[in-house]
Amino acid sequence: MGWLRSLLILAGLLGGGLLLAAMRMDPGPVARPVSGHFDGEYFSLPGGRQIGDKSLADVWQWQRTREPAHWPDAVPVAPVIPESRVAGGRLAATMVGHATVLLQTEGLNILTDPIWSERASPFSFLGPKRVTEPGIRFDDLPKIDLVVVSHGHWDHLDLPTLKRLWARDRPLILVPPGHGRLLAEAGVEARELDWGERARLGAVTAVAEPVYHWTSRWFLDRNRALWAGWTLIAPGGNIYFAGDSGYGDGAFFRAAKRHGPVRLALLPVGAYEPRWFMAEQHMNPAEAVQAFADLGAEQALGLHWGTFQLTDEGREAPRVELRAALEAAGIARLRFPALEAGEVLRMDAPPVGLAGGEAGAPG
Repeated sequence: MGWLRSLLILAGLLGGGLLLAAMRMDPGPVARPVSGHFDGEYFSLPGGRQIGDKSLADVWQWQRTREPAHWPDAVPVAPVIPESRVAGGRLAATMVGHATVLLQTEGLNILTDPIWSERASPFSFLGPKRVTEPGIRFDDLPKIDLVVVSHGHWDHLDLPTLKRLWARDRPLILVPPGHGRLLAEAGVEARELDWGERARLGAVTAVAEPVYHWTSRWFLDRNRALWAGWTLIAPGGNIYFAGDSGYGDGAFFRAAKRHGPVRLALLPVGAYEPRWFMAEQHMNPAEAVQAFADLGAEQALGLHWGTFQLTDEGREAPRVELRAALEAAGIARLRFPALEAGEVLRMDAPPVGLAGGEAGAPG
């Protein structure tokens, strides 16, 4: 009966492995007080509303009927070497790719949703593959002081990149609640901020903002963590980073103006087709233009396009539709471009007396 004993041992090992896998896929609820967007188990929009919660039948319908546009295998990129620091109220925003932007102002180097991996996927051999190389080579990055992460989807929270940044620079890494434990398991320290909470580094204060989205690493951990945009309050003017977001009713964008004038808005303009599947969770370019108006921003940059083929529209479609939406709204194209990787937006320091930050507060 040795074979039976071996079979039972094998079954036990397989069962234990499946249990461990399930535990990793669903880490359970975070230890936080119940709030208007956390019921003790799962996060939601205020009032308990969930978005993007498509059924398996919806997913199957999309995959069965989709006709994705053809993307090139690779796009030529001329990587740039950024300055080591940008002092005072001057601002440089270098497009790295997807939702990754290097922001340099007030002597700080800040990265949004950094991803240098070849795939936006848990697997090195499967999943959306990078079409556009990063606009800055990782080794050419200046010392990074601050990293803001919007949520846990693989194209936004890239553990290999965060581990490299932590090992090299020890930046302050800010994440929404629930993501800190994932990073801690990887040996990376992060500070969790709930919506409305803030952290200060030098002259810049980061505030976590609600956005219309959701998060998951695996199917079983959906909304066990929170998602967020970020306002960076700075003396030279505020920077708003939406991460990933649908448009909703626009209230979250209008609310971000409470911190003072928005100098630069980083808004997603890609991964929006088909609309019946994506509309709640991803803005299209016309909605991004409306969000730009809601924010009352001086300048915007279009993100979340042209690097990984996540949805059905063509690579250039977001840029074409963004230009059309700007023209329809009577807004100059230069106020809201979708930069290619390696392109840089530079803004001079505002005149004395016209700087940003919150009125009556140090920021």
